[in-house]
Amino acid sequence: MAARRESLGRGWYCRRVTPAEIVRQRLEAQRISAATFTQPDDVVAWLGAVQAQDYLGALWAVGLRAQNACEQDVESALAKRKIVRTWPMRGTLHFVAAADARWMTELLARRPAAAAASRLRSYGIDEALLARARRALVKGLEGGRRLTRPEAYRVLERAKVATAEQRGLHVLWRLAQECLVCFGPREGKQHTFVLFDEWLPQAKRLPRVEALAELAHRYFRGHGPATLSDFAWWSGLKLADARLAILLAGKQVEEQTVNGERMWLVGSPVSSVASHGSAYILPAFDEFLVGYANRTAAVDPLHMNSWNDGGGILKPTIVASGRVVGTWKRRIERREVVFSPTPFTALRRSEAEAVDLALGRYARFLGLDVRRNVRARATRAGRV
Repeated sequence: MAARRESLGRGWYCRRVTPAEIVRQRLEAQRISAATFTQPDDVVAWLGAVQAQDYLGALWAVGLRAQNACEQDVESALAKRKIVRTWPMRGTLHFVAAADARWMTELLARRPAAAAASRLRSYGIDEALLARARRALVKGLEGGRRLTRPEAYRVLERAKVATAEQRGLHVLWRLAQECLVCFGPREGKQHTFVLFDEWLPQAKRLPRVEALAELAHRYFRGHGPATLSDFAWWSGLKLADARLAILLAGKQVEEQTVNGERMWLVGSPVSSVASHGSAYILPAFDEFLVGYANRTAAVDPLHMNSWNDGGGILKPTIVASGRVVGTWKRRIERREVVFSPTPFTALRRSEAEAVDLALGRYARFLGLDVRRNVRARATRAGRV
């Protein structure tokens, strides 16, 4: 359907577009359909942040947006302090560019920390306990040392900071929000903690006004077109602060009214050309979905529970022709990744072929061969 545009003055427009058009632009903005970067840290800086509580999935979320990337490239960027994993926003783990970690955490972490204060007190975590934990962790980590989580817990226990029943993780979470600690590189399969100031000396501070403007620019550049509510959800800002951030960003972001709803983006307006003929294998918690409060442009409401069945557990998804068309699982057997797709409905032959190509790219990222589980079936009528 051809898009209809009417000038409303001051550079913003009223457009009537399909969900496929919005999704096509988001796929481009997120560098999923237009992977122009070669370095993982450039991907993360472009998006602003990449949700990363599922660590292996987050490695792929970065890798699929970088040309010819492999899993080791992303891990190397973490080890070389170009990307860091920490809790900057919404109380949830994210990858952020190393240079952005301080200003982003200082801007966004206070709100979830304040919201969690009563829950922490229920665990006996108060200011006196946090002060002991700070002293113990600084002493245990200073000089460039790294501690795995069990090692960090032992340091805390010696300082009479109980770590059982998730107390240790809550303490580390809270102190990461103060930029005292963050994650360092993995040692084998173990994640390590380091002192933030020692690990990220290049992390800069920004005045609040500059930080708000920069955050809005990053979000709409890497996620647009998106709404005020989408931005507030992603960032964890209050609606009033999110609105202020957009105003402060000024001409860096462009406003449009799409189907009666105000949206912002950076760059060219939404095209009337929908995304056809391509497919993408996305990890759980990918920014393509979790980066928005409203996901119905990409996921048919009839299938929402097939992707998100509650409890905070999201499934990896298959995107074809600009829409989420199914979920998938994987297992590793020797030198093969065995891929089990569960499409919502029968895929067209062209879509199935595009999914196979996307799967091949994922296997190359892992450095493995690929085997498809041909017994996987659609959840509704039809056959794969």
